[in-house]
Parts: sequence; C-alpha cells; structure tokens
Amino acid sequence: MEFIRRRIETQIMSLTGLALGQLDLENPKGDPGLFGPGSVSWQVHGDFTSMLIGGISALMLQALHPLALAGVWDHSNFRQDMLGRLRRTGQFISGTTFGATGDADWLIDKVRTIHLQVTGHAEDGRTYAASDPALLTWVHVAEVSHFLAAHLRYRNPLLSGADQDRYYDEIALVAERLGARDVPRSRMDVADYLSDIRPQLLCDHRSHEVVRLLLHAPAPSLLARPMGALMMQAGTDLLPRWASGMLALQQNELQRRLVRSGVRSVAPLLRWAVRNGSVQRARRRMGLPV
Repeated sequence: MEFIRRRIETQIMSLTGLALGQLDLENPKGDPGLFGPGSVSWQVHGDFTSMLIGGISALMLQALHPLALAGVWDHSNFRQDMLGRLRRTGQFISGTTFGATGDADWLIDKVRTIHLQVTGHAEDGRTYAASDPALLTWVHVAEVSHFLAAHLRYRNPLLSGADQDRYYDEIALVAERLGARDVPRSRMDVADYLSDIRPQLLCDHRSHEVVRLLLHAPAPSLLARPMGALMMQAGTDLLPRWASGMLALQQNELQRRLVRSGVRSVAPLLRWAVRNGSVQRARRRMGLPV
C-alpha cells in the first residue's frame, strides 16, 4: 500500500510547480507568507484536485480574450511544452499562497519583469502588453473565479458566502502587486466583471488551438493518463455555459454527471496520497499538524 501511495504522490508532484525545485516552502520557520494558515486562500488553494480542475478551466476561458491570447501565443512555448507552462503557473500560485514572504515577493517581481517584455500586436492590429492592468485583472479573475468554483464543487460546497467574498478580497493582493487595477473583491464584483467583459471576448482559430493542445497535453505517465483525461473533462464542465458554447465544448447532462461522479470517486485517493504538497510543507513551516 505504501508503494502505491508513493507512486501516486510522485505522479501528482510531477504536475505541480514543486517539480521545478526552486522554492523551499518549509523555511524560514514561522513565516506566514502573504496570507497565513487562517486565510481562506490557504483553504481554497490547498486541494490539488480542485485546483487542477479550476486551472484547466481558467486556461480555457482565458483563450477567449484576444489580447491576452495574443501575448501567450507570441511569447510562450506552450505549444511545445504545455506541462511546463502548467508547472510554472502552479509554482506562482503555490509560492505566492503558501511560500514565505521572501519567496512570494521574488515570484511577483519575477513575473512583473517578464510581463514588461511581453508586448506586440494582436491579429486585429491592436497593441497588447502583459503589464496592462486591465489584462492582468482579466487573467486574475478567470483564475480565481474558477479555483473557487472547483473548490465549491469538489472540495467544500458548504464554504460560506462570507468566506467566498473573503477569498476574493484576500487574493486580490497578488493581482494588485502584479499591477492589476480595479480588482473584483466579492462574488458580486466578479459576476459584474464577467458580465461586463463578455462583449470583448471571442473565439477564433487560436482559441480552438489552445484548447486542443490543452486537452491533448501529454500525461507524465501511462498511469496518469486516465486521470488527466478526467480532469480535462471536469475543467470543461466547470466553464460557464456561455464560454463552453463559444469554444464548441459541448457535454450532455449524462456526460456531466459521469465526470463529476468520476472526480468525486478519485479525489479522496489523491488527497490520501499527497503528504508533501505545498500546503503540507507550509504547515510544517508554521509548526502546525499536517
């Protein structure tokens, strides 16, 4: 049984930012980082299964913004290394959530520097810059709204409305540190933001290509392939219906029920297997039980 547990954990860790080996989340001792163990951000970001599903769904949604998509298309190697991009994104999220203050500051400064180099023109001729506060807000809202949606569906559906609002209020700090402005800080703010931005979104050949590459991203092993396929379908299911319609990602009700049932069946196994993830390491740094 221990061999199986270690094997599953190894596969999971290979998908996370921890696989990059650049952060020591267990030191320095006692440093709470940007949020600390009493935060809702630690709760929402602490579950691998729901965060993976939310992250997949967020990437799909982000592909509908022409300027954000142009920056990724022109400056990222995601077409050759989709797993690498997922790991780098995971490193930023886990490091800014669970890392010590110095590590979180380092990651934010690093990403801000990279963003200054990401400029160009979209296919429609408009200029873009990854440091544009409006684009930073879009990327942030797409991510955190889906992290929370996945958490409510697959981890804790009883998270109170007040705590959901507190999550948005807490996590806005990271977006603002990156340069975002007018960041939504509650469920109502997020809903209003998404409603307002919908006229700016569109689906083109690049959007479809990003989604195709994401859905066919290589699994780290044959063992992980069925789970990876399930997570991709769960990410599709998590999209707002208007977004999945734009991307032509249709699932019938039976398919949706089967996907949700499948995730709820495997999630306890994945949680049982992970003993050395980001939240566990951060809790050890704080001298808390794991």
